[in-house]
Amino acid sequence: MKTEFSVVSGIVAITLASASSGFAAEGRSAPVSTAELERRIDLLAQEIEGLRLGEVAARADQMQYGLGPAASKVYRTKQGVSIGGYGEAVYQNFDATRDSGVDAPLQDQINLQRLVLYFGYKFSDRLVLNTELEFEHASSAGNRSGQNGSWGLEFGYIDYQWDPRLGLRAGNLLIPMGWINELHEPTVFLGVRRPDVEQAILPSTWRENGAGIYGDWGSLSYRSYVVNGFDAGSCRGTSCGNGGFDASGIRGGRQNGSRALAQDLAWVSRLDWMPVAGTTLGGSVYVGDAGQDQTTESIEDVPLRIAELHFEYRRSGWEIRGLGAHTWIGNVSGLNAARDPALTGSAGVGSRQYGFYGQLGRAFGAGSGLVTTPFVRLEQWDTQAEVPAGFSRDPARLQRNLTWGVQVRPNGVGEQLVLTAELQNFSNGAGTGLDQLNLGMGFIF
Repeated sequence: MKTEFSVVSGIVAITLASASSGFAAEGRSAPVSTAELERRIDLLAQEIEGLRLGEVAARADQMQYGLGPAASKVYRTKQGVSIGGYGEAVYQNFDATRDSGVDAPLQDQINLQRLVLYFGYKFSDRLVLNTELEFEHASSAGNRSGQNGSWGLEFGYIDYQWDPRLGLRAGNLLIPMGWINELHEPTVFLGVRRPDVEQAILPSTWRENGAGIYGDWGSLSYRSYVVNGFDAGSCRGTSCGNGGFDASGIRGGRQNGSRALAQDLAWVSRLDWMPVAGTTLGGSVYVGDAGQDQTTESIEDVPLRIAELHFEYRRSGWEIRGLGAHTWIGNVSGLNAARDPALTGSAGVGSRQYGFYGQLGRAFGAGSGLVTTPFVRLEQWDTQAEVPAGFSRDPARLQRNLTWGVQVRPNGVGEQLVLTAELQNFSNGAGTGLDQLNLGMGFIF
């Protein structure tokens, strides 16, 4: 308490001395203006607040070590506690009919999609704890549709920063593939909804337990981890509760760190190159097994490979982003047969899946009260690009999405608040696409 009082007293003394010097320099006939004194008092108040909170209130204005601005605040504290977070509210208005003319059963809804809190602690210059707690859909109680909200750990890990070029990381880790899985705060991507390719093919948000290395080496940035693998869900017991792989893709096989089966491990690595400021070129690979020894004895293995390439250009108001991803799954016939009940016909897991998208945005009004960014994104993905012999493809699994929208950021709050509107035109090989209008609000702190 004495130390804090001494520091605050010192700041007050410096501020008063600064004001006095202003009087002396400008003469008694030209005192410091009221506006200037108010500005100095505001600065003093911010300094005192920072001391009181132990620098908890560090600004969410930089992205570091594969994390969004709010998630990486802990790295910018000198020592002690860091608190941050983000939130998203979404309104969805669905068309009354599908592309085929058939009535659509979906009702319009508004949802507090998620509220996230980051808690971190910097033990020393090298040792950092970082965690993310997520609350989805406002309440864990069931709604009129019988759906429940949820809460859980989005990530939680320890970093040892041995050197800027080499750090050690262990715990519940975000898988470093694509753009959205690590950078999913609503202010760092264009759109109300996250790109569908990065939900169906790269199953964001995707985290698993493991350990690995990360670092920055000049214009290169990398992350490489060993983690528990997917659970394809082909077992005949309680561990199948995750849903497993199905015709919609691999998303149901995520274990998310909850009593994760670790009979089969996986390796994932990412490399990004930033040749000039604002330009990123990179890719990532994932190699593992999703069987987890939960299948019948004759099909213990479900080898899985994922590869993706991505690029981004952010400069002079332009934002251009692209991504392509491919998934290969082995032993799919055995996996489909081992599911309980067995998957047959067009309901089977695809042996090859792919997706890609391109996005273009342009910001206007950087010097005005609002920064407005119109954008467009085109996506295509197919979770049954190939199926094993004896199975058929569901044409509805080949999907396209054209999204038009505009994002607005009020000046004066930096990159911490966004308002977004978008129109999405969905189509698929079966002609059952359903278009929608989305409105969203997102914030970080």
